Amino acid sequence: MPAADEDEANPYLREPPTDFEPVEDLSEDEAREQVTLLREAVREHDRRYYVENDPIIGDRTYDDLFSRLRDLEEAFGLDHPDSPTRRVGGEPIEAFDTVEHVAPMLSIEGSGEEGDIREFDERVRREVGDVDYVCEPKFDGVSMEVVYEDGRLERAVTRGDGREGDDVTENARTIGSVPQRLRGDHPEFLAVRGEVYMPKDAFQAYNRERIERGEDPFANPRNATAGTIRQLDPTVVAERPLAVFYFDVLEASDLADSHRDELERFPDYGLRTNDRVEVVGDIEDAIDYRDRMLEAREELDYEIDGVVIKVDDRAAREELGRTARHDRWAFAYKFPARAEVTTIADVAVQVGRTGRLTPVALLEPVDVGGVTVSRASLHNPEEIAEKNVNIGDTVRVQRAGDVIPYVEEVLEKGSEGHYELPDRCPVCDSPVERDGPMAFCTGGLGCDAQLRRSIEYYAGDDGLDLEGLGEKSVRQLVDAGLLESVADLYALDQADLTDLEGWGEQSAENLLAEIAASREPPLSDFVSALGIPLVGPATARELAREFGTFAALREAAESEPERLEGVDDVGETVAETVHDFFTSEANAAVVDTVLDHVSPQEVDVETGGDELAGLTFVFTGSLEGVTRDEAQATVEAHGANATGSVSGNTDYLVAGENPGATKQGDARDNDVPILEEGEFRDLLAERGIDLE
Repeated sequence: MPAADEDEANPYLREPPTDFEPVEDLSEDEAREQVTLLREAVREHDRRYYVENDPIIGDRTYDDLFSRLRDLEEAFGLDHPDSPTRRVGGEPIEAFDTVEHVAPMLSIEGSGEEGDIREFDERVRREVGDVDYVCEPKFDGVSMEVVYEDGRLERAVTRGDGREGDDVTENARTIGSVPQRLRGDHPEFLAVRGEVYMPKDAFQAYNRERIERGEDPFANPRNATAGTIRQLDPTVVAERPLAVFYFDVLEASDLADSHRDELERFPDYGLRTNDRVEVVGDIEDAIDYRDRMLEAREELDYEIDGVVIKVDDRAAREELGRTARHDRWAFAYKFPARAEVTTIADVAVQVGRTGRLTPVALLEPVDVGGVTVSRASLHNPEEIAEKNVNIGDTVRVQRAGDVIPYVEEVLEKGSEGHYELPDRCPVCDSPVERDGPMAFCTGGLGCDAQLRRSIEYYAGDDGLDLEGLGEKSVRQLVDAGLLESVADLYALDQADLTDLEGWGEQSAENLLAEIAASREPPLSDFVSALGIPLVGPATARELAREFGTFAALREAAESEPERLEGVDDVGETVAETVHDFFTSEANAAVVDTVLDHVSPQEVDVETGGDELAGLTFVFTGSLEGVTRDEAQATVEAHGANATGSVSGNTDYLVAGENPGATKQGDARDNDVPILEEGEFRDLLAERGIDLE
């Protein structure tokens, strides 16, 4: 149908109206007709945006059309598997099915040496004569087989081992450049190979968001892509900026005679191809293509690590055949690894548990010591100013051991001046205050970033030691909306947990038992768990011994901070920090809500002696007749140390009911004796200590 006829038949293609009638005023027939037109229009707008890069309507108008389509499908039960609305994601799945590919997805033989590509050319010409080569960028993403039957998306499968892979169809449906239906005069059956990737600018923006949410960034776009495409929840995939280039036909009911012809047909079908593909007549031009792509590499908005040189003629390909591992008609001419010198694409500001702002340079991925990195520490504002570092600068990156890499020096300025930290927190918009070379968010526990890390600390080894509630679990619970404050831990129930991926009834019960056992913690553990800056477990114990109750400590911190300075291990700086923590309105509100659920124990300043002096205990599981915290207080009162994690310095791990597997494994790894409750009581009794 000519474009003019299409426009006339479908009012939602050009200058579409968006002042829709209320859904409830439509009959079902009217709704079906509008849904059909909207689906056609949205598919066409997708093609123009993702394939042609030539949209004809604005983003807001597109959003209005898409929302209208979704509203009608929901209101009239008109959902369909290949509707464009499936891009918002479907229901989570339990696991991926393994699916055999319609044709092998083999690896590509490759090298970075010019001599090897010339040997490839000599072998090809020796076996099949003169050929043309199709030269393409070698995308650094995740390969995927996409199968269409009668023009409809049937399945999408990861490369896997080349013979079979994971069925990720529902995830692929959420990617804008994966059409649900093909256009034009397409084959009845078509299986194509594509590369899923995350555009570099989108990757940097996404990493920035992760850092500012207190999450670890992805190392590079490929890792981000691989981690996304295999998510079990399609709605997560829909939120991440993935795209696809299609570059080969695996099988089709109508095969072209040459690779170039196949690629030329792809856009007619609605399949997005790369605009850097070239056809050359000899290996010299192919080598020249590789060198030009190496020079253009940094300009591209997608990662490539070389070029692929393919025989164009399909008959010649068949004659050349394949080995068990790779096709003999293609060769990857690889780029040298980027080494230590790269460009700062952006700067993200990470907010730590204490509110400290740490600037992190987001880099164009670079090889540093054999590891691909995409971020580097900028430490603090003073160092940034000293090195004159800013976005767009070419820098040298160094890496010492396993720590985060750091920017050593600026090699070439691509900007003016140096990066300035924001005046307000990027997470909660609270004012930022400077303390010497450091900068801090003043939002306290009212800041989401500090909150997440505070929950992790509260539940960690230096806090209340809630086994089963580590960084990953806290992030999952926060993202699910179940934890908006530390106090929300005490409102969790089994249904909340078992509805989440990876949680079974037993793991939920274990965590809830840990949380229940923490409602009357030792005062020192509770003070440490609050994450007051400069107050670790040792200082918390000294404060607990001095004041005896949490109320007394809090009152002194708020109104008589000078009293704190008389406590061992507490000086003027620590006293001021404790005072600032308790007088913060945001912190006070959070502490008050926690105290609605938790009653810190009073400290009995009388000790029972040194019968256990020199011993270190770790506890796991629940004990009969006493809480784990009471048992810990007992051994400490008699001269022992009680810590939250097992190490080579641990003398005994005491295991009650439902003990944690992690601590038991650590005990076995460190040859630490594991005592059952009866054995523990016997040990105490031998020294005249009663646990009751």
